[in-house]
Amino acid sequence: MLYPKNFEDKIGFDKIRQQLAEWCSGPLGRAFVERMRFSERYEVVYKLQSQTEEFRKLLALGEAFPEANFLDVSQSLQKAAIEGAFLTEEEFSDLRLSLGTLHKCLEIINKKDDKEIPHLKELSGGLVIDKLLLSEIERVIDERGKVRDNASPELRDIRSSILREQASVRKKIEQILRSLKAEGIASDEAQLTVREGRIVIPLPVEHKRRIKGFVHDTSASGQTVFIEPAEVLEINNEIRELMAEERREIVRILTRLTARLRPHVEDLKKGYFFLGLIDFIRAKARFAMHFKAIFPELHKKPALQWIAARHPLLQQHLQEVGKKIVPLNIPLDENNRILLISGPNAGGKSVCLKTVGLLQYMLQCGIPIPVDEGSRAGIFQHLFIDIGDEQSIDNDLSTYSSHLKNMKAFLQLSDSQSLCLIDEFGTGTEPQFGGAIAEAILEQLNERKVYGIITTHYTNLKFYAQNTPGIINGAMRYNVEALEPLFELEIGKPGSSFALEIAQKIGLPRVVTQSARQKVGKDKIDIEKLLKDLEIEKQFYKEKNELLQTEKQLLDKTIAEYTRLRDFIETNRKQLINEAKAEAKRIVKEANQKVENTIRQIREQQAEKEATKQLRQELENFCEQLQPEEITTISKLTSVEKPQIELENSPIEAGDYIRLKGTETVGEVVAVKGNEATIVIGELKSMVKLNRLEKISRKSYRQLMPEKAGASFSTGIDLNEKMSHFSFDLDVRGKRAEEALTEVSQFIDDAIMLSHQNLRIVHGKGDGILRTLIRDHLRKYKEVLRLEDEHADRGGAGVTLVTLR
Repeated sequence: MLYPKNFEDKIGFDKIRQQLAEWCSGPLGRAFVERMRFSERYEVVYKLQSQTEEFRKLLALGEAFPEANFLDVSQSLQKAAIEGAFLTEEEFSDLRLSLGTLHKCLEIINKKDDKEIPHLKELSGGLVIDKLLLSEIERVIDERGKVRDNASPELRDIRSSILREQASVRKKIEQILRSLKAEGIASDEAQLTVREGRIVIPLPVEHKRRIKGFVHDTSASGQTVFIEPAEVLEINNEIRELMAEERREIVRILTRLTARLRPHVEDLKKGYFFLGLIDFIRAKARFAMHFKAIFPELHKKPALQWIAARHPLLQQHLQEVGKKIVPLNIPLDENNRILLISGPNAGGKSVCLKTVGLLQYMLQCGIPIPVDEGSRAGIFQHLFIDIGDEQSIDNDLSTYSSHLKNMKAFLQLSDSQSLCLIDEFGTGTEPQFGGAIAEAILEQLNERKVYGIITTHYTNLKFYAQNTPGIINGAMRYNVEALEPLFELEIGKPGSSFALEIAQKIGLPRVVTQSARQKVGKDKIDIEKLLKDLEIEKQFYKEKNELLQTEKQLLDKTIAEYTRLRDFIETNRKQLINEAKAEAKRIVKEANQKVENTIRQIREQQAEKEATKQLRQELENFCEQLQPEEITTISKLTSVEKPQIELENSPIEAGDYIRLKGTETVGEVVAVKGNEATIVIGELKSMVKLNRLEKISRKSYRQLMPEKAGASFSTGIDLNEKMSHFSFDLDVRGKRAEEALTEVSQFIDDAIMLSHQNLRIVHGKGDGILRTLIRDHLRKYKEVLRLEDEHADRGGAGVTLVTLR
């Protein structure tokens, strides 16, 4: 149970719901966000939280769940269930895209072990989705959402005839226009245009009888008429009939495909329910990762022991302005069920209360909450909140009356399974009576063993909490010297309101504050002074303790280092001395031998000048070798050496291994044609200029791409498959030049192979760069007979019509 009805608005959950909706990828997930509700059942909350936690782990592992096409096709499925009805191309396109997303999600989840994601596996366990259904839709509907040319042999023939007839009409009408221009009947600037779906010639009105045909339109000024020449009238009529026949064939194909879909409608509805649920769960998992939220240890009984709890909306706001949130530790258990928080205004009491209400509500809606590991949470059957000014003119209720009405509901409805959140307990009336009533209500709530967070300024409530089992004091800490809130919750002692100190800081006259002190009375002043002094002393000793702790850590570290060095010296001193003595003895012996040999050789040489000089030089060199070596510290840097690339200077041919210049990308050459090469990089096939490639050895290729080395890239060609997937239109808009030229080459090769003559390539207008590149490339084909612009109303210079021999 929730009280009052606008509980969500009170705690700010409406903004959480809005954020979750924004993290959804489609309307299916957003619908689940809108239906999300508070649950009092442990099993439901545990399952919802477990689903989200399992999904969060999948995202953390890098599972590439689809990001798009979570489309709502419920209307289409209802329509498909009606006998004789058929879905449109657009509706089948949405089905095609969303079914692909559904299959991908199922594939990712089904490949996981049951023990790894048991709750997500349970969601997909009963789904039966015919995989062939998507294949059949893709066979009929292309990527643009249109029926493919090869959806049926009849449609392929019809569209081929339309292209052929349109090319014939265009050719004839262009000839007529050229002759009219030569005769001076049409102006030199005249261009073909379309009226009522037919290609027409613009002529001055005075010449309209110089040509036989049908006038379709007149310009606004009345000076120009648009005539369809009689020579093409019949052909255009045939084209109209072909288009009507095309539409009938499309309807027949869509009706047949809808009939294929109809038996699976119920299974698909379950599948799209699963798809929306996955989108919703992923939104919660994204929320958890963004706010570092977790699924805390969950208990069936009420429990609220949170470590470093953060209000997500406040955390997000503070991050935007470059500040950090101060987390809260909330330790409520069976012995201390009610936390009474006191402290100055604007110190964070209300924020603490809202944080508890929001996080507990989120938890029981199945959303992870931003607390640290080790936190414990339980299930409450009832959540109550009294916060803000609820006075009502209509009901003649004052603020205090509204609070009392809420307290009445709390006392009637609350029990040991309830969490009560009360802000500014007892305020709104005369303090002496307000405090007494608040204490009596608090006593009743405690006897009912409710859990709660209550904020107050009343001293009598602080004393009551201090002396009553089940209730514990808490205070929002305050910097007494700077008179600024610290927003830290301290458990175990009450806090001061610092009312007189804040009034003095704001600048009220001293005479006013002094008078206030006298009016309050010595007893209350002494209590506030005691709380203030305790806060000052606590802050002082806290700082001292932190300093001592730092110094102790430094001292412990120094002592440990000293002990280690002393032990090392004691252990190795004698060994080092003995080794040094032995080395010194060896050096002295070797030096004596060298000197004796030098003297003996000088005597034998009878003191010859050059020989003596050489012997002395040798002796000096030996002495230099005995000099102590300079001790230097050497930093050993480890690095992984890149494999050396062996380049070859011979010309690049089919079967060679290459690397793209300036990169580490390697591949294999499939074919070389002129100054271009067709290369294969992994699963990608592309055409690249030879001057961008450098030939490498097979050994280098294996070092850079061991898993691909030695693989064969040659594949067979399935003509039936080519024919079934071939389309007369190619759209390369938005693609890079190399990618577009590669697709155009493949398109022309397939058309030549399948003996198609009339083709359309859509490249867009733009600056004309892509159009020029494509047409220059096409002119290299001897099979290309003619290149033309499409009609202005069907794309003009943005479309190239290709006629093959």
